[in-house]
Amino acid sequence: MHKPSISICPEGIVYIAFGALATLVFALLGWAVPTVIFLILTAFTLNFFRDPERITPEDPNLAVSPADGKVVKVAEMADPFTGEPRMAICVFMNVFNVHVNRMAMSGEITGIRYHAGKFFNASLDKASQHNERNAVTFRDAEGSQWTMVQIAGLIARRIVCWAQPGDRLTRGERFGVIKFGSRVDLYLPSGYVPVVAVGDQVFAGQTAIAKKRV
Repeated sequence: MHKPSISICPEGIVYIAFGALATLVFALLGWAVPTVIFLILTAFTLNFFRDPERITPEDPNLAVSPADGKVVKVAEMADPFTGEPRMAICVFMNVFNVHVNRMAMSGEITGIRYHAGKFFNASLDKASQHNERNAVTFRDAEGSQWTMVQIAGLIARRIVCWAQPGDRLTRGERFGVIKFGSRVDLYLPSGYVPVVAVGDQVFAGQTAIAKKRV
């Protein structure tokens, strides 16, 4: 499986390089306004595609957030693979959040299902059903099935998933990225309960988002 840089997500290099080149060209031509515009755009792109390291909680009973951003929904929803109602936690990423997605729990990828769709605001409920999305399901060491859904948003136009069926990934490991604003829905297996609420700010691979009943 492709593994990205620890500092800048490889998916953003082409955008960053284009912005830097355009800034340099306009600066050499002495065109102040476009130079400033492209300098700002380059800085924004660098910020968007940053990929910081994260410290995952040691407690094996905790699931971590698959995305940076704000929790916009905690409720039962139909799992996109099985159709059964499961507790889901939805995290909305705005353009200022880190957009690299991480595993909520260690496990083996058992399925990936891509759905073409629309580009509604990803914070809306209908985004889970109508937007372009990529569902990833995996089985943890105890056999419990989890599902993470990458959802494109109003601005986002490309979902990237580095994981492949059969990959064994650890909790907090990077599995994909969504470009320019989006959302990730996490469907919990039975036996896990949310430990976050709507409005909470969470960080991928670091913030505990659900806990196993013991």
